[in-house]
Parts: sequence; structure tokens; C-alpha cells
Amino acid sequence: MSHKDLYRNILLRLKPTFKLPLFKTWFADTGIIEKGDDFIVIGLPTPFAKQWVLDKYHIKVLQAAQEEDPSIKEVQYKVHAEFANEDSPYKVNLESLLGEEDTKTVRKVRNKEEYHVGKKGLKSRKLSIKHTLDNFVIGKDNKLAHTACLAVSNMPGGIYNPLYVFSGVGQGKTHLLQATGREILKNDPDARIVYMTAEQFTNEIIEAIGKRRTKQFKDKYRTVDCFILDDIQFLENKDMSQMEFFHTFNDLYDSNKQIILSSDTPPKDLNGFKDRLKGRFGMGTVVEILPPDYETRLAILQQKCSDLQNVIDMEVLECIAFHVESNVRDLVGVLMQVISHANLNGTAPSKELVATILETQHQIQVKHNGLSVASMNSKGKTIQEVIDSVAHYFHISTDEIVGSTRKKEIMMPRQVCMYLIKRELDHSYEKIGEVFGGRNHSTVLHAFNSISKKIKTDPRLLRDVQAIKQGLGF
Repeated sequence: MSHKDLYRNILLRLKPTFKLPLFKTWFADTGIIEKGDDFIVIGLPTPFAKQWVLDKYHIKVLQAAQEEDPSIKEVQYKVHAEFANEDSPYKVNLESLLGEEDTKTVRKVRNKEEYHVGKKGLKSRKLSIKHTLDNFVIGKDNKLAHTACLAVSNMPGGIYNPLYVFSGVGQGKTHLLQATGREILKNDPDARIVYMTAEQFTNEIIEAIGKRRTKQFKDKYRTVDCFILDDIQFLENKDMSQMEFFHTFNDLYDSNKQIILSSDTPPKDLNGFKDRLKGRFGMGTVVEILPPDYETRLAILQQKCSDLQNVIDMEVLECIAFHVESNVRDLVGVLMQVISHANLNGTAPSKELVATILETQHQIQVKHNGLSVASMNSKGKTIQEVIDSVAHYFHISTDEIVGSTRKKEIMMPRQVCMYLIKRELDHSYEKIGEVFGGRNHSTVLHAFNSISKKIKTDPRLLRDVQAIKQGLGF
């Protein structure tokens, strides 16, 4: 058996253990360059690719090689310039290994990455047709963010550059970002828009370095008209990705190209980021999306029903809007469950059905007569019990914890209290803020993030938090 046939069989054994994009990224430019009595040597195009495969996938490669040929006891890796050539005779054509299902997967990926082509031939990735600025439900808690996105779509690269949008999960950041990109294209079909997540950005950098295509990568993103990066917090502690984004940001900003970013926290609270990057994030406009209030939640449900052409009794929608406070994603999720359950059972959506779903999915107590939700979770603890326990542990009064004093000996227990209520009872930041003297969402989010970070490095605080949790039965 030739080296190429042997490697082809090894790759066939490897393929089912990988997601297809990863498999194609790291094994397209590899092949066996030497075989001994009990070993094989696999060639790779760059030192980076060699180290990555060795660190991440060596065990899988060795197992696949031994399954194909039990005499192989060792797999070695060597950088070989030949593998940087497109037509290297050592390589196995990965396309020939793809079955019908793989081909369907590749086709789906390509369809997702279809491009809008403008009159001048400039290309922009198509954005979701579901997300527009017109179907974004506006309330007092997201109006500023919507207004900023509308202004950017009318004047990209202007005074709202960069635009930085932050909120907790499921509040509509992605909807706004994609809708803004679509609106820019609507106003200027020749604009070149790139929307991607920070995770995709990082993966492309790794692939570009591994295949010595960094110049193509830089040209790809530093020449666009609008660069939209979702979930920027994913770049935390990724120095290589941050450095590349820093230079991309500078080139685009200096060329008056629009930059739109989203995150789960304001720029100043981003952990694991260089100060120079955080400073640039805050150079333009920073807007926050807060959890929607009752009226906005109800409007969102009505809009969703209209989109689905589904008529549901207003009392049912009011019930969902009243009880699901966390975020828009959970709100719509409960609505979809109500609709699907009702359709499967051949019944109309009802408040009783909402109660059943809330009890099973959200683990909260719901009374069917009026559907009033108790402020406790499945562990049977209320917000007040957590406040009392924290106050008792730190020898302070409950009034001091929920009050306005900013003394250091009070602020830390208060943050611990907010952290436990959010983590263990899973109440919304907005609701927790109301309990603590009407504090806003950002204050509670900061407290949660602060304690989450400190307990990783402060043994005494970790001990305190664990002791309180044990006392509460968490």
C-alpha cells in the first residue's frame, strides 16, 4: 500500500471524529512523507500547523493510524515546504473523502455564506432576513440603542463610530447589529458589509496563520465599508486575536469606515483586554439594552404572533409577559412552547398551559388561580431569605444591605447578596436592582461580574460565599 493510500484510509477513520470545517482546515494540507517499521511521519505546511495538530489532535491521529495498521506505534510530525503548494503530490484530496451527507453539509454552509453583489461587483455577506430595524420592537429600555443603529445606517462612518452595544444575553443585540447592516445595504447596495462573531474572527485568524494566508486575511477585513463584530467578549485573553483586531480597527477607523461591536458588558468592564482596545471601544457611542419592561415584553409577543400569523388570546400573552422577565429569548421561547404544545394537543393556548410550561421549564412556583409567581426557585428560597442570610453572616442589618450607603464593609456583602440571588435564584438583573433600592441593571451586572472574578483569586471570599450557600442549602 502506498503512503498516500495509507493516509487516505487514516483520514477516513479520522473524519467522523471531527466537525467537517475543522477536519478540512487542519488536514487538507497534510500527508505521509515517511514510513518506517513501526512509525509514520506526517508532513505539515507550517510550524504553527504542526504544533496545533500535535497539541490538539495527536491522540486521535495515533488511534486512527493504529486502527488502520496495528504495526504503527508512533506518529511523528515534520514541517515540509511541499505542503504549502496547492498541487503537492503528497496530499490526499479531501473532497474525495466526502460522502453525500458531507456534501449536503458543505452546501448548507455555502448557502449560509451567500453574498450580496452590488453594482460595482463588491460583495457583502447576506444577513438574516428575519432581522430588520422595522420589526425590532422598541421600548424605553432599548430605544436609545435602536436610535443609534438607525443613525448609523443613515450615515455610516459618522459621529456614531464606533458603535458599541452591550446587554445581557438574549436582549436583541444580534438582531440590532444584523438589522443595521441590512439597512446600510438597503441605502447603498454597493456597500461592503461584514458581519461575524468574535469566535469566527478568531477561528479565521488561526486558519490564516496555519496556512500562511495572513495577508489575504488582512486584505479581506481592512477594506470593507462596515465591519460588525458580535460578542466581542469572546476575545478575552486572546492576545493574537486582539492584536489583529486592533490593527483592523485602526485601519477601518482611519478610513472613516463604520465599526459596530456588541458585548455582554460595557467597555470598561471587559476583562482580559488591553487598555488600548478598551479605549477605542469607547471612542464613539456606547449604548446599553436593558431587559424589557412589561409593556415592551407584551408588544414583542404580539409582534411575534403577527409574524407567525397566529392568533392567541390577549390574556395568555399578558400572562407570559408578566412572568418571563429575564430576556427576550426566554420570552419568545415560552411563547413558542405554548404554541407547539397547543397544536400537538389540538387545543387553544391557555393560561393553564402557560403555568404548566413555566413550572417545568423555569422551575418556579405558579398558582393556577391568577398565576401569581412566588419569588423563589426550585430550591424553595426567596430573595428575602438570601438577604437575611448574608446580613447575618456579615453581622450587618438587612436595611444596610439594601440601602444606599457606600461604605466598604457594606458594599462587599451587598455585591455577594446580588451575586447569590442572580446565580442561585436566577432573577433578572432588573428585578434584583428594584429590590436593592431601585438600582439599575448595570450596577447589579457589575456586582455579579465582580464577585465571579474575585472568588477565583480570593480564598477568603470563596470560603464566605460557600459558607452562605451551605447555610441556605444551595
